[in-house]
Order: sequence, then C-alpha cells, then structure tokens
Amino acid sequence: MNEGVRVVDLFRGVRLTPTQRRIAHCLVQNASSAAYLSASEVAELAQVSQPSVTRLALALGYDGYPALRRKLRELVSPRLDVTWVKPDDDNSLQLAVRAEADNLHDLAGRLGDPSRLSQAGALLAASRPLPVLGLRSAAPLAAYFGYFAAKVHPDVRLLDTGGSMLADRVDQARTAGATALLAFVLPRYPREAVDALAAARADGLSVVLITDSAVGPAADHADVVLTAAVGAQLVFDLHAAPMALAMVLLQALCDATPAESQSRLEEFERSATRRQLFVS
Repeated sequence: MNEGVRVVDLFRGVRLTPTQRRIAHCLVQNASSAAYLSASEVAELAQVSQPSVTRLALALGYDGYPALRRKLRELVSPRLDVTWVKPDDDNSLQLAVRAEADNLHDLAGRLGDPSRLSQAGALLAASRPLPVLGLRSAAPLAAYFGYFAAKVHPDVRLLDTGGSMLADRVDQARTAGATALLAFVLPRYPREAVDALAAARADGLSVVLITDSAVGPAADHADVVLTAAVGAQLVFDLHAAPMALAMVLLQALCDATPAESQSRLEEFERSATRRQLFVS
C-alpha cells in the first residue's frame, strides 16, 4: 500500500485549520522521511511555526508531536500484506509500475465502503448540464471521463482550458441548470483549478473532487472528496489509480439512474451501428 495513502487516513474526519492542512499535506507528500523528522524539521519543511506542528498533533488526539511521529513510523514501516514479492533485480521502471499496482490495490480496498462514491454519483447524475473540470495534467482524465459520460448523460460540458473564459463557462453551466461540478485536480495543483472550485461552490454548485490527497489544496472546496494515489517514481506522474477511480465514479453515476443510462447506451449502440462507427 502506498505510504502516503496510509498516512492520509490519520486526517480523515478531522476538521483542520488551513495551516494544519498545510502540515498534513506535507506529511502525506513526504511520508517516508517525515516520520523521522523532529517537530522543528517538519515545521521548516512545511514553512510553518513549530507550535503549529504541535497543535496539529493535539488536534488529531495525540498528546504531542512525538506521539504522532511514533504513529507515522508505524504507518510507513514495511508491511507483509503486499500482493507481490519484489525481485532483487527489479529496475527503476519495473519498480514504478509495481508501485502503481500497489496504488490500485489500495484503491480497491477502500471501495469496500461505496457510500461516498454513491453520493457522488447521485450528485453528478442529477446535474443537467454536468460540467467536468480538469486543467493541465488532469485534462486527459477529465476528457476520458467526459467521453464516456456523454453516452449516459444528456449534457456533459468539458472544462479543460483555463484563462478568463473558465469562470464564464462555469457560470454558464450554472445558469443553464447545473447543480454539481466534477473536478480532477492532481499535482502540481493548478491555481486556476482551485480558484474555480472555490468560485463554483460559492455560487451554489456541489463539487465532487477526484484528487490524490484528502488534505490537498483543493479539498477545502469540495463537498465529496475521492482520492487515488498518484505515482511519482518516474520523471512524470503516473495516473493509473485516478483513471480507475474516474471509471468507478462513472459506474456510480450510471447506477444512480439505471433506466436512463441503459436507454441512452442502447440508443448510442443503434446510432453507432447505423453510422458504422467501428470496424468490429
């Protein structure tokens, strides 16, 4: 299981201040090393004061940072529940792909409780139109989700470019009747995307967020946060788990309106056959 994902469970259900979220995010992003740092070193890493680190530990129910650090060490120490044994001669590429397998394994485990996923699917299914936001590295995931969602939802609007028009397009969707927005916000967390979520929520839209960390910078601006770890072993990030989560969320959307989804899928298949869209 990805170490950062294990650490993020410490913060679930705890109301944190923005400064505490900054520290928590730092601990998640640097799980392996942070578990062995002093409070002052964590403060320096997160660029906050040392008392802020202590207050985070107290907010989580520990009697001080040393107790929190002991818990962090338990979480990042090697476990025996892996599904594969790493060969001694694995190269860096193999290790990166095996780490992605761990991320997918962890995602599968957390889907044992589908309540938040069902809530998110219902919110998205009810929104007409449905804006789907993804900027920079998250744009391909938003487009992939949007491509398939359009087969079961009557009006999907892809928002994959920033600039001054982004706010206009979100506002146009809201004016047209949108009640929810789906956003993909992944490292390095585009400022425009985070600002767009804050504005959308202020305008009354429910925000469903797919991201890598429940204490990331976009989480404060979402009603439902769904997380999947991002692989960081290569020069550029690997997004296998967020992509899988996107498709699982699309299944939840279909499950929220099964009759309508099935009807639209059948109509698409008839149209595809008539137009000979596919060779087989």
